Amino acid sequence: MPTQEQMNRIIREKAEAFWQKNAVNNDAVLDTNEPAHKLAGLSEFLQRCFENDAPQTIIDGEVSGEDYPAQLAGQLAQVKTEEQLMRVLRTFRNAQMAAITIADLLNNQDIETSVTRVSALADALILGTYDWLYSHLSERYGKPAGPHGPQPMIILGMGKLGGRELNFSSDIDLIFCYPYRGETEGGRKQVENQQFFNRLAQKLISALNTVTADGQVFRVDMRLRPFGDSGPLVTHFAALEDYYQEQGRSWERFAMIKARPITPASPYVDELSDILRPFTFRRYLDFTTIDALRHMKGLINREIRRRGLKDNIKLGAGGIREIEFFTQSFQLIHGGREPALQSPNLKQSLHALGDLEIIEPDTIRQLYGHYCFLRKLEHTLQQLNDEQTQTLPEDDWSQAVICKVMGFACYDTFYAELLQRMEEVHAQFNDLVEEHQQTHSHEDSLFHLCNDAWQVDMDRQELCGLLAPYMDDENANAIYEQLMEFRANLRQFRIGERGQRTLDELMPELLHTLIETSPNHIHRVMPRVLDVIRAITGRTTYLNLLLENLDVLNQLVKLCKRSEWIAKQIQRFPLLLDELLTPLYLEQQNTSLQESRREYEDELRQQLLRIDPDDVELTMDSCRQFKLCQQLRIAASDISGSLPVVKVSDKLTVLAEVMLDTIIYQAWEQVSQRFGVPEHLTGDARGFAVIGYGKLGGYELGYGSDLDLVFVHNAPKTSSTNGARKVGAQQFYIKLAQRIMHLLNTNTLFGQLYETDLRLRPSGSAGLLCCHIDGFESYQQQQAWTWEHQALVRARGVAGDQQLLTIFHRVRHDILTRSRDKAALRSEVVSMREKMRGHLDAGTRDTVDLKQCVGGIADIEFLSQYWVLAYASEYTALTDYTDNTRILNNAMNLGLIDSRRCEALVSAYQSLREQYHQLTLADDKLAEQSEQLETLRANVKRIWQDVLES
Repeated sequence: MPTQEQMNRIIREKAEAFWQKNAVNNDAVLDTNEPAHKLAGLSEFLQRCFENDAPQTIIDGEVSGEDYPAQLAGQLAQVKTEEQLMRVLRTFRNAQMAAITIADLLNNQDIETSVTRVSALADALILGTYDWLYSHLSERYGKPAGPHGPQPMIILGMGKLGGRELNFSSDIDLIFCYPYRGETEGGRKQVENQQFFNRLAQKLISALNTVTADGQVFRVDMRLRPFGDSGPLVTHFAALEDYYQEQGRSWERFAMIKARPITPASPYVDELSDILRPFTFRRYLDFTTIDALRHMKGLINREIRRRGLKDNIKLGAGGIREIEFFTQSFQLIHGGREPALQSPNLKQSLHALGDLEIIEPDTIRQLYGHYCFLRKLEHTLQQLNDEQTQTLPEDDWSQAVICKVMGFACYDTFYAELLQRMEEVHAQFNDLVEEHQQTHSHEDSLFHLCNDAWQVDMDRQELCGLLAPYMDDENANAIYEQLMEFRANLRQFRIGERGQRTLDELMPELLHTLIETSPNHIHRVMPRVLDVIRAITGRTTYLNLLLENLDVLNQLVKLCKRSEWIAKQIQRFPLLLDELLTPLYLEQQNTSLQESRREYEDELRQQLLRIDPDDVELTMDSCRQFKLCQQLRIAASDISGSLPVVKVSDKLTVLAEVMLDTIIYQAWEQVSQRFGVPEHLTGDARGFAVIGYGKLGGYELGYGSDLDLVFVHNAPKTSSTNGARKVGAQQFYIKLAQRIMHLLNTNTLFGQLYETDLRLRPSGSAGLLCCHIDGFESYQQQQAWTWEHQALVRARGVAGDQQLLTIFHRVRHDILTRSRDKAALRSEVVSMREKMRGHLDAGTRDTVDLKQCVGGIADIEFLSQYWVLAYASEYTALTDYTDNTRILNNAMNLGLIDSRRCEALVSAYQSLREQYHQLTLADDKLAEQSEQLETLRANVKRIWQDVLES
């Protein structure tokens, strides 16, 4: 290890190299004895600051913590735009952080003063930003009114910010809430309070969190809010109270100890405190806290293992987190009875424990001394380069700085002191938590066999011999071949020592699960699961997720066993593994269409709330993630048998409609922002609608189904938009359709949202992307072919203005109820069906195309369409439905077909669709020939011949 003199030389050379390269703002080079000269050798963060301002300028610009708000307010008073706001905030932050760094590195202030100043600076920056944004939004929207004056958005500082002990380069954990729902008053445009505060929250986060050329103010973390990332950015008091009363978890009580309203005191803040206090502090002695703490510590230990943390002074054994947990545990146990323990500040709470004789005063002094040592070390680490780190460095310069600032002659002496302190902290923590060493859960011979199968090189004969008691030769050979192939492919990945260690622990668990759950299907299941493992091999976090959550691993094997389609989805999008953490989500309820729609709309809205509306790319990714997750939930319920095939299609159809609604809204906002809106519109009307055909129109979407769409509008020919860049209304709607197609079809990191087909629009591929509703009607009346009228049977309005959808419904009704020559119609229907089968039937001698084969799905659909077109002029009720099952039942009720034929067709249709679903889940397209399938098809064929070919 370097000596003290060697360490001093390392620091001196660092400083000299900087000053030789950068004369301070073209001034004379500093004298080598000046403090500023030495400081450049202690911090690369200060070096960057000195490149922008002379050291003396920084020193002279230092402001005390009490003066931060006034100094910043003076600068913000001149700000007119959000761009200027960001610049002022970052300049002020950097200057004051540099001043704090100088005082710390020269040991001109203790660590208590330092964390207090950093916290005060954060408060000033957050509140200054909030006040500026609130004022500017109020000019447009007015202010949310309340019984005690305008409602504020109350900002809860959490964690170390809440305790006024923020570290130098930290995230800030925030929770936003507001008192009451309602509408704003006094602005040019009234909005709901929720909308006002959402915009305020988004802008506040952006102003602080965005990285610009001037850097960043703070990284903002909102995950502590109710429902975490999926929750709304801002919650009103009533919803907040309901959440913590009904769903608040133990870790949230720990977090809420550190909650501090940054917003100035008011009756609203008092009301919030009255809501939160009973949740955090129980009136009785709450010893269940220890179990919660033990569980949380277990989670942290798994996180340490997952991230491979070493020499981490925060999360490691005896680190800062253990002192915080130690203190917070006693606060939760006794805080309901002892108000002195309700402080978010660790020092105050620790000393209160001593004053109340709950903990020995000597223990308090020892723990707090260790805490201050670790916090000083944490600040020093972060001031090296303004980075959020709590891990000890390995390079000589960083170690030399630590020794210099912390007052040690060499790094060995420092490290020994650190270990001793952390051991003493850990001993106190263990006395509280009573940690126990866990033994491995698998002591059975099968697990040892699985461990050897992965760790030990065996030939085929040896491995198959060991596996013989558990499976047949085919499956044993499959394990050998798959393991050999997987090992060979591993050479393509640079997974590092930690990743390899994780994989070495995971693979025996995986083999054990496969052999226990699927011994007769390993030859089919194992390749699917290993494809998923291969896809995440370079992403250790996901490997750890499976290793630390064996229920997730079991669920993955179960899903892969039942569905190759699911396996491929997870392989393409590993984020779906997160869904398996909550099996409840995979148990879809057999709900109505309306209930499913509400659930999807609410969850998607909450997910999009935390995204800047102008971030188109992130919004597209978020929509795709949402759809992938929902599809996985539906598919998992499908293969478990908890959802019948009709309900599966219902949910997939409603999901597509909700996604369409969202995409249409986004496309409208984007196009109207450029061109304005068509001037003929009034109120909230858009003059636009989407017609769904085929499976979407018939509520029969499957996994991976495309969307057959037609876009219509009602703009007069003379109408144009009212924006700065005026275009004709017809052109506007074409651009809108193009934008919708772009948002739906574009491949992002998370794939396509939906593949779409617009060929059913008037004139097909040669027609306009979006046509006038009158033109649509004229085309259907005068030019459309019979097959286009067949398609219209399964068409319905799925999104858009109700007025347009009503007109479409009338047009559809008028077309379908036209009187037709039945003989000519039969001829055209049969001819079209034969052409379609000739082009599309992919079946072979041994396999069946369930959709296009004789007696298959399409035959039943054509029969339904024939009955509607042939008899709707007499029985208009035939146009009421777009799905085949209800059309057939309707035809029976009207006496067009007897109950025997209806039952045969409905039964065959549902059976074929069920098999088609299962083929999709198996990622296959063709079914195997079977006697049962042949009988079913023969029944359909006989009815076809009787109705259309007799």
